[in-house]
Amino acid sequence: MIVLASASPRRQELLRNAGIPFTVQPADINETPLAGESPRACAERLAREKALAVWQNRSQDYVLGADTIVVVDGAILGKPRDRDDALRMLRLLSGRTHVVITGVCLVGPVSSNIQIAAEITFVTMCEVSDDEIRDYVATGEPMDKAGAYAIQGIASRWIPRIEGDYSNVVGLPVALVYAMLRERGAI
Repeated sequence: MIVLASASPRRQELLRNAGIPFTVQPADINETPLAGESPRACAERLAREKALAVWQNRSQDYVLGADTIVVVDGAILGKPRDRDDALRMLRLLSGRTHVVITGVCLVGPVSSNIQIAAEITFVTMCEVSDDEIRDYVATGEPMDKAGAYAIQGIASRWIPRIEGDYSNVVGLPVALVYAMLRERGAI
């Protein structure tokens, strides 16, 4: 059995679309980056903590943890705290290329069987006016998304180019996850 340690509807949809069977048991961990932690190390650590938190009660299963972060100028942009934070993030991203990193961790069914990886995608966002940013934030779409935008939603109109895995930007690098599951014999 594959257990997704996430309540993210986007991750669930990506796995379903790829034909990967799974069940859901969300992990509840503190997602605050550690002082001096690199963005990749942060994404991988959070994915590992999520997977291990769920694996404690599902030790006979394969548990998949994931964490997606957006990075601009070396600063990690997680999910916005509130409307003002979402506005700030989108203003930072406007007219620039940023990095999306998803850390992925697969644990089980033996505790020493921990595999961690990360996918990195470069995303270019057009120049977006303050009015457009305010209108977008008012829709509520950015509020539970790293970097305060959904590439598969309204914000898609501002993304002319990506370099890398599209599903990674949505929240789960499906090809990487599939390879990890196949390599471990989970599917």
